[in-house]
Amino acid sequence: MGIEEGGGGASVAIPSGCGSLHRALLECHRRAGDPRQRSVLCRHLNRSLAECVVAECCPEESEAVRSLCSSAGTALKRSQCQRAQLALSVCLSSHQLPDS
Repeated sequence: MGIEEGGGGASVAIPSGCGSLHRALLECHRRAGDPRQRSVLCRHLNRSLAECVVAECCPEESEAVRSLCSSAGTALKRSQCQRAQLALSVCLSSHQLPDS
């Protein structure tokens, strides 16, 4: 994983499998000078990169959320979805870099 600087000075680890999306997002930001324009033009790349990072860092938890939380379903499925979301949150927290 490479270390990149995120917005606001926060450090974010970019998994190598997401490198091309990261480069595309940086290029989109570079081309769109106005922050409001950047938000609209680069939204799809930002979301794709976020989904890639989550899936690379926590593949099992990410897949569980995707499959269990895709529809409302029964009370059991909603409960399983909540547990899957919590597991994903814990997994993502374990990948956060310490503040410098």
